Amino acid sequence: MINDNSKKFINAIVSSLQDNSFIKITLSNYKGLEENLKNIYVKKVLIKKEEQLSFIYRYQTKDITKNHQISDALILIPSLLNQNGFKIATLFTSNFDAILEMQKNNTWALKQLKPSLNAVESLHHDKIKNRKIEAVEKKYLYELNITDVNGTVLKTSQDKFKQINHYVEILSSLLKELPERTITNVVDMGAGKGYLTFALYDYLTNILNKPSNIIGVEFRQDLVDLCNKIAKNANFNNLHFEQGTIDNYDNKNIHILIALHACDTATDDAIYKGIINNADLIVVAPCCHKQIRREIEKQKCKNELDFITKYGIFLERQAEMVTDGIRSLILEYFGYSTKIFEFVTDLHTPKNIMIVGTKKKNSNENKQEILQKIKDSKAYFGIVNHHLATKMGLV
Repeated sequence: MINDNSKKFINAIVSSLQDNSFIKITLSNYKGLEENLKNIYVKKVLIKKEEQLSFIYRYQTKDITKNHQISDALILIPSLLNQNGFKIATLFTSNFDAILEMQKNNTWALKQLKPSLNAVESLHHDKIKNRKIEAVEKKYLYELNITDVNGTVLKTSQDKFKQINHYVEILSSLLKELPERTITNVVDMGAGKGYLTFALYDYLTNILNKPSNIIGVEFRQDLVDLCNKIAKNANFNNLHFEQGTIDNYDNKNIHILIALHACDTATDDAIYKGIINNADLIVVAPCCHKQIRREIEKQKCKNELDFITKYGIFLERQAEMVTDGIRSLILEYFGYSTKIFEFVTDLHTPKNIMIVGTKKKNSNENKQEILQKIKDSKAYFGIVNHHLATKMGLV
């Protein structure tokens, strides 16, 4: 039923669109026949340089978006507000809020309140994301098959592009705090196809303006050749890839060491290289923890947690936590502050833990306490040989 209040509400929408104070509309308290429909949210969008109103139909398990020209939208909204439709409509503007509500006698009541929102939303249909690495004018992203020639991210590479930016986002605050150097030496061990290596070089050199020499170490010669070709084409003059393994790579001047998804004890080898080179920053994302699982299985220690470790899946998870926990203690023993957190969601990889060690200016005063904790932890879980502890002489 249309009355003066509903007409005033529609007029308020028109006025807010004209004076650019419009923020959004919410339709709620649905009493219609469409199954599982809960709400409709209306916002202004810019599509092909034309302002339109976007209607987001919120169902119990899905959202459906329909865009309408403003003239059509102003006809649609009253049709959605009726006895068998939505009983409440709220208009949010930067000047006021207007609430239209159906009363028990099937007439509309209108009240005006102070504005609860004061920011007009962006008109971009797809909101611009604040990324550390943009896709446009990045030749290396094109050659890595992340984007097309125009800098548009390919549908098949959306997850990889998100992962690249998530990785750089995590490192961004750490990289800004690095000591000032004429050039920063970075080694990325197990670089693979180099997606993250290229992005890190781009971020350090072109965004942070930290001149950097980055070496990607990769066992597969074909990937080494490919990445060196892409680096040359992108004019990344101080980015090079070398064939080799983490264990046999020899470099005496590492400021940042990175090893993402190095399998089993290869992560220990990478941390070892970082520690003995006194690296400012060590970043690893471990993959597989077979060595410590075998140690725990072999010893079968009796302790308060053995009721958990009799199950294979729990034993695997505990081996992961124990391995990485001791790795962090070893980093702390050698003067690093440590963080452990999620790197990427399980949608990308089930191995999603990142360990970060940042070299502290002052050495730890409680080294003996940390060393005792390492020894006690190994004894508690029946670990005779923790690969990193053994390499560092902490037996």
